[in-house]
Amino acid sequence: MIFDAPKFRDRTDAGRQLAAALTGFAATDPLVLALPRGGVPVGFEVAKALRARLDVLLVRKIGAPGHSEYGIGAVVDGENPQLVLNEEAMALVQPSDDYVEAEKRRQLLEIERRRNLYLGSRPAASVLGRTVIVVDDGIATGGTVRVALKALRKDRAAHVVLAVPVAPQDTLDLIKTDVDEVVCLATPEPFRAVGQFYEDFTQTTDAEVIRLRHEAEQFERKSSMRSAG
Repeated sequence: MIFDAPKFRDRTDAGRQLAAALTGFAATDPLVLALPRGGVPVGFEVAKALRARLDVLLVRKIGAPGHSEYGIGAVVDGENPQLVLNEEAMALVQPSDDYVEAEKRRQLLEIERRRNLYLGSRPAASVLGRTVIVVDDGIATGGTVRVALKALRKDRAAHVVLAVPVAPQDTLDLIKTDVDEVVCLATPEPFRAVGQFYEDFTQTTDAEVIRLRHEAEQFERKSSMRSAG
């Protein structure tokens, strides 16, 4: 389908529309993992509607030696941070084990810095045996989110849902093998960039991520009380 005008006013509007499509998951006591920074305002609205815990899912690319933009893998935050390697890229570049290990340590330090910035000393949520809803403000090529989804599988999440406001259909077709369900509100063509489907696609700031995470704690307390009951 073709959209001549933006589909969403801003990330808050997109999050509310997405939350309406996810109400059926409320009874599963899901964990909402948002990709910062732009995915956090969207994920906040989902967590608010579902009364779920909101956490951030940090992914740091590992670039090839001398060509940092060419990704050979990534480190994914979590209760047990994981290194996910791109087998095709690794076979082509053939980096040394020492290089990969050094880059892994460097990116883990950056993940720790960002987690401390966004969440203080709070540890990453465990996904073991849980329904996990991964949220972003949209997907273009899907490279980052696919790495994150593969890591969640390895961490033995019970049911993984990818939830985004907008994405191209061919990208979703590739991602479907990595999740149990995909919830996407729009798959418009032509698809040039995520921002073309928002009236306001202003960059989300670190301060906004921190504020929304603090506000989300009230939903998490209610979720914890419900689980305990």
